[in-house]
Amino acid sequence: MNNNKVNPSTLSGFMELLPQEQVKFNKIETVLKEVYGLYGFYPLDTPILEKSEVLLAKAGGETEKQIYRFLKGDTDLTMRFDLTVPLAKYVAKNYNELVFPFKRYQIGKVYRGERAQKGRFREFYQADIDIIGDGELNIINDAEIPSIIYQTFSRLGLNDFTIRINNRKILSGFFNMLNLKDKTVDVMRIIDKIEKIGEENFMTELQEIGISNESRSKILEFIKIKGTNEEVIANLKKFAGNNELFDQGINELELINKYIADFQVPKENYKIDLSIARGLDYYTGTVYETIFNKHPEIGSICSGGRYDNLAEFYTDKNLPGVGISIGLTRLFYVLNEMDYISNVNNSPADVLIIPMTEDLSYAINISSTLRNNKIKTQIYFEDKKFKNKISYANRTNIKYVLFLGEDEISEKKVTIKNMETGEQFNFSLDEAINMVKKNNEELSKETIINIDK
Repeated sequence: MNNNKVNPSTLSGFMELLPQEQVKFNKIETVLKEVYGLYGFYPLDTPILEKSEVLLAKAGGETEKQIYRFLKGDTDLTMRFDLTVPLAKYVAKNYNELVFPFKRYQIGKVYRGERAQKGRFREFYQADIDIIGDGELNIINDAEIPSIIYQTFSRLGLNDFTIRINNRKILSGFFNMLNLKDKTVDVMRIIDKIEKIGEENFMTELQEIGISNESRSKILEFIKIKGTNEEVIANLKKFAGNNELFDQGINELELINKYIADFQVPKENYKIDLSIARGLDYYTGTVYETIFNKHPEIGSICSGGRYDNLAEFYTDKNLPGVGISIGLTRLFYVLNEMDYISNVNNSPADVLIIPMTEDLSYAINISSTLRNNKIKTQIYFEDKKFKNKISYANRTNIKYVLFLGEDEISEKKVTIKNMETGEQFNFSLDEAINMVKKNNEELSKETIINIDK
C-alpha cells in the first residue's frame, strides 16, 4: 500500500466547480455567446501564453507585480492578464486580413497573481466584446454597447441593474477649465474610488495631490450633479463654450443618450453618472459601469469604455475602439453564493435509458434515435441493483427514465417515468420524444438567474 499519496488540493485563487455547478456556469457562458452573436460579433481566441515583450509593452506598476512570468529555455513568457492586450496584438498582427469595423467577443481565462480572497481569483474567466475601427469609429457604436449589456443580463434573468454612463472628455474638459490639466489622470483615479473611500477621504486625497480647496469643492459639486439624463445634460450645458474637449464630450453623451433609447433599453436601466471615471488611463471618451441595484456592495459587474488607439504599441495604424468586460468567474461566484442561480435543468442528460434485458441492441438504437432528435441521452450500462440505477437518475437530476424490457421490445414501445412527479407511461417512441421535447421547450423559457426566490 502506498503511504506517500499526494494531497489532491487546488491552488488558492483557482476555482474548481462540481459538475452541476459547472453546468450552471456553462449555461451563463452560452447566453453571453448567444447575445454577442445576435449583435454580429466574431468569436475569437488568443493564446494564454505570449512573449513578455508583447504583453508587457505598456505594462507597469501593479500589472508588473501581478503577472505570471517565467523563462522556458531562453524565451521570456507571460500569461495573459486580460483579453484587451492580446486583442491589440491580434488586430495589429492581422490588420491586412481583418474587415473594419472589427467586432469580436472573447470568453477566456486570464491570470493575475494578486492576493486571493473571497470572490477574487488568480485564474478567472473574462467575457469581453470590442468594436475596433480603422482610423475612426462612429460614436453610435458607444450607444449600442449598453443595448448589449441590457440584453445579456435580461436574458440571464437579472433585471435589477443600472448601466452608469459618463464621458471622460467631460471630466477632462472640466479639469482643464480649473487649470488642472496636468493632474487629470490622478484626479480621475481618485474619482474612481469615491464610492469606496467616501467624500471626506476623497477630498483628502485631492488635497494630497495639490488640489486647492476651491477646486476640490468644485470637482465634488460637479460629479454630484444628479437628475434625469436630460436634466444632467441640461446642467452640463451651462458650462459649455469654455473648453472644446468638454463641449465635444457633452455632444457625444447627448447623442449616446438619444440612441440608447432607440436601442430599446428601458430608462430605468441606464443613467448618466458624472462620478464614473474608470481608473484605467487608456479610456478617452464614453465609460460604463454596471451595478446590481440590490447589491451595490458587489461593485461593477460589467465595465468598459471608449479608447482612442487600441494598438499604439504594435502599429502606427490608428485603431480606436469601444468595449466592455464582464468578470464572469467573479459574477458567477457572487450570484451562486447568494443562491440566485436557478437549478433549472442542470442535469447532463434529458433521458436516462435503463435496459432491462441482456441484449442491449434495442436500448442503443433507441439512444441514437433520441440523440438524432437533439435529446441528451445516457444509457446505464453498469451491472447494479435496480435501486442504484434509480438513485443515479435522482442524483444527477435526470428528469426522464426510459425502461426497456422484453415487453417494450416486443411491443416496440418504451416505458417512460417522470422522476419529478412519479408518473409513468407506456408510450410509442414518438410519443416519448414529444413529451421530452415539450418539457425542454418549457425549460428553455426559464431564466438562469432568479433574484426573487
